[in-house]
Order: sequence, then C-alpha cells, then structure tokens
Amino acid sequence: MSVELNHRITGDGPPLILLHGLFGSLENLGGITRRLQDQWQIHALDQRNHGASPHTDTMDYPAMANDVLAYMDAQGLEKASILGHSMGGKTAMQVALKAPGRVERIIVADIAPVTYKPRHDAVLEGLTSVDLGSIRTRQDADRVLADYVEELGVRQFLLKNLVRVGEDEQSQHPGAYRWRLNLPVIEQCYPRLAQAPEGDGPFEGPVLFIKGADSAYIQEKHRDDIRQRFPAADLRIINGTGHWLHAEKPDSFAALCRRFLTD
Repeated sequence: MSVELNHRITGDGPPLILLHGLFGSLENLGGITRRLQDQWQIHALDQRNHGASPHTDTMDYPAMANDVLAYMDAQGLEKASILGHSMGGKTAMQVALKAPGRVERIIVADIAPVTYKPRHDAVLEGLTSVDLGSIRTRQDADRVLADYVEELGVRQFLLKNLVRVGEDEQSQHPGAYRWRLNLPVIEQCYPRLAQAPEGDGPFEGPVLFIKGADSAYIQEKHRDDIRQRFPAADLRIINGTGHWLHAEKPDSFAALCRRFLTD
C-alpha cells in the first residue's frame, strides 16, 4: 500500500522529481533544486520512513516506487523525469522499470542497479545507540555517534534527523529529542534496501548515471547490469568527488543534469 509522501514543489516547467538517499530528506538535494528550478518544476520528496513522510512497517523498492507513482497520480503528473541519489537512485530505477510509460528520463547519482554488501552497519549501530531519554543536546548525541562514525561531516548529516520533541509529542517521546527516521524499520528492512531494483524488462528511455570519481558504488563490473536494464544509459564522472557528489560539486552536477534533461 502506498503512502502520501511529504513534498515541496518549486519552479516552473516540465516536472522533475528528486529523491534523496538513505538517512536523508528532501533538504539534501536543495542545492540542486535551486540550480534547476528556473527551468523545471521541482518535486522534492521525502521517501517513506524519512523526513516528514509517514512511518510504515515495510520498506522496499517496489513499495517506494508505488509511493512515487501515487504521488504523481495525486499531482496529475502523467509523466515526469526523476533524479535520485543513492537509495533514491534505486527508487528512480524501480519506477522506470515498473512503469516505463510514466517516466521521461532518469538521472541516477552514484548507485548501480545491483545488490550491495552491507555498508551501513556502523551507522545503524551508532544511531540506535543514542539514548534519546538521556541526551540533552545535539553534542551529547554526537559524542555517542562518534564512537561509530569517524567522519564529522557524515555525523552532521545523520544528526539532521534529530529533532526537538514538541509539546504535543511529549506523551509519545519522553526525551528532549526524537528521530525523524523510522530507525527500527530501516534497520529491519536494510537487506531489502541493499538489493537491486526489480523489473520485467528493460527501460529503453534515456538514463544518465553520474559517478563520483572517488566513490566505489559504480564500478566497471557493473557495466553489464546497467546495460541489461538500461540499454540507453550514459555515464558521466565528476572528478574530485565521492558518494556525496551533488553536495561536493553542485555546479558540476547540476550542469550535467541540465545538459541531459534538455538534450
């Protein structure tokens, strides 16, 4: 069953749906939104169990693709282009494989249509180790998380999901803070999120894969998997970037997107 996704619409022009990655929210692609909203109507979505979207007991790519298609139906979008980063890229691929007639073209940022080995065990352990009943500041949470996640930038990204408990929520959340993420379900469903998108046949439309040169998420060994599912795919590489390529070099990333979307 699909859920009604939290969203933000800006700009005018052909519709472009933006999908964030794991542990993220629609704010993560805000820099790209600002760079493209002059020519496209941007539909930035929070995926289920993330941001301000509903929490559910299930989470896999078929369900997340259905959420996007239901959103398109609700907005009266017969077709749209989709840009997705990481987990959002897999959701975009799933939508294209499931409903190719609804998709103009897709941009996949630093992820391949393959099943990955677990990569986020330390992150999940760190997030679940934060005692929400005892922390009083974000610094308290950061000190706990630092035992599991060394990179300050990654911790700052993760802690964007830590929000203060409102007065009307105190009966449900006894501490000062709560997670926007549905951590129990994300942890339970993580093996499904590591899987490849599914589909009965290839998506024949235009697809752009954008890889961070310093990231290992898209590799030469993935070429056949990409071609099998997306025979018209093209690949571009942004030097000097890793997995967070859209944040590290937003101008270069947005320029590639603009060129592809207007080709």
